[in-house]
Amino acid sequence: MLRPSPELTDCYYIATGSMKEKVIAIFDIGKTNKKLLIFDYNLSLVSEEEKKFQEVRDDDGFECDNIELIEKWVGESIPGLIHSDKYEVTAINFATYGATLAYLDEQGERIAPVYNYLKPIDEKIPEKLYRRYGGQDEFCRRTASPALGMLNSGIQVLWLKSVKPDVFTKVRYILHFPQYISNLVTGKIYSEHTSIGCHTALWDFDNMDYHRWVREEGFNLPDPVPVETLNDITIEGKRIQAGVGIHDSSSSLAPYFTGNRGKFLLISTGTWCINMNPFNTEKLTAEQLDKDCLCYLSITRQPVKSSRLFLGYLHETAVKKLNLHFKTPEDYYKHVNPDQKLIDTLRKKYGGRNVFFKSGADSRELKERVDLFEFKSFKEGYHQLMIELNHLTAEAINLILPSDDETENIYITGGFSNNRLFLKLLAEAFPAKKVYTSEISNSTALGAALVVLKSLSPGKDPSLNLGLTEIKA
Repeated sequence: MLRPSPELTDCYYIATGSMKEKVIAIFDIGKTNKKLLIFDYNLSLVSEEEKKFQEVRDDDGFECDNIELIEKWVGESIPGLIHSDKYEVTAINFATYGATLAYLDEQGERIAPVYNYLKPIDEKIPEKLYRRYGGQDEFCRRTASPALGMLNSGIQVLWLKSVKPDVFTKVRYILHFPQYISNLVTGKIYSEHTSIGCHTALWDFDNMDYHRWVREEGFNLPDPVPVETLNDITIEGKRIQAGVGIHDSSSSLAPYFTGNRGKFLLISTGTWCINMNPFNTEKLTAEQLDKDCLCYLSITRQPVKSSRLFLGYLHETAVKKLNLHFKTPEDYYKHVNPDQKLIDTLRKKYGGRNVFFKSGADSRELKERVDLFEFKSFKEGYHQLMIELNHLTAEAINLILPSDDETENIYITGGFSNNRLFLKLLAEAFPAKKVYTSEISNSTALGAALVVLKSLSPGKDPSLNLGLTEIKA
C-alpha cells in the first residue's frame, strides 16, 4: 500500500487559488483515462491530474490494464496530496469502471492480473450455472444480468475456478475494482451495492441479497456496506476519511439526485446510448432482457432500470456511407440544422418504412446495402437517418418506462446533446415530458465526491449546477 514510484513523475496539476482549503480527492479510473480530481466543499473542481497507461498482457496473452502502474500511481499520489501546501485533504474516494475483479490471498496481496471483461470465455462455463438455477432466462431475470460472458463479473469467478484452479485455491478475498483501489489505501475488505448490483450475475434482485449460487459455490464475497461508508485512516501522520469506492455508472447518476428535481430519466449518449430510469420499480422481464435491458443499484440501493442502444456506432457507420456517396467532409453532419418541413415530407414519403435499418427483430442492424440515390442531398439523407435512429432510441427508452410512468424530465448528456436534430426529434417523441441537455464535467468523479460530502456533512444537500438547457420540439 502507498508505495511511491519514481516512474510516475510526469503528473501535472491544473490548480486555482492559493489559499489552503478543505478538499475531497477522487481517483476516477476509466478504461482509457485515469484521473485524480480535487473538489472543494461546494463540489467545485479545483485541481485535476490525468494519466494514461499502456495496456499489458495477462497470463494468457490477452490485453488488460497495467494494474501495477495504477497501484504505484495511487501510492505515489496520496502522500503528495497529504503534504500539499494548497489544500487540506479531508477525504478521498474512488470511482472505477465495473465488471472487473481483484483476487487477494490470505495476506491481502493481489495474486492475479486484473482480467479484461472483454476476454473470451468458454460458453459451457455459464451454461452449467444457468441449468442448475432455473435456466438462462430465469437466472438472468433474477440477477438482472443479461448473459454477457466476462462482463458478468460473477462468471469471471467461475471461469477462474474452472480454468486456473491453482490460482483459485489461493484466493481468500474477491473485490470489485473500486473496492480494490480503496483497499490499497485502507487495507479493508468491502463490497457495496453499486458494484455488485451492475450486471454481475451475483445479486438476487428478488431477494435483494447475493444469489444463493454464490454461497453454494463457496465464494467468499463480503457483505455490502452503504456506499457512503468512510474509514478513518492515518497516512504519514495525517488523519483522513477514505471511502469504499463506487461503480462509475452509479456515480455519474448521483448528481441528478440532488435538489428537488422530481422524477427523471437520464440518457447518456456516446458510442453507446445508455438510458437510465431510477424510478421504475417493476421487476425486469425476460422480454426486456432479450432486448438488452438490465438493472443496477443506485447510491440509494434502489434498482435502476436501464436499456442501451449502439447509437454512436450506428450513427458513425451510416454517416460514413452518406459522406462517401455525397462526397462531403467527415463532420458535415454537424452543420445540418433541423428542417421541420423536410421531416414532415420524409415521414409522409416513407410512412415509417426504414431506408437505413432492417425491419422486424433485426431493426437495430444497418442494411448491408442502402440505396442513397433515393436522396437528393446529404441533408435529406441525414434527416431520414436521424428519424430512424430516434425511433430506435425512443423504443429503447420506452422499454424502461413502467405502466404507471410518472417521470417528468429527460436529461441528455454526452455527444448527442450537441446534435440539434437528434434533440428535436427526441423531444417530439416524448411530448408529455420536458427534455433538457445537461452538461456536467467529470460527472463520475463529482458523484463520488458527493457521496463523501454527504457523510462528512450529514443533511447537506448541495444544489449542483447541472448545466440544463430545455429543448423544444
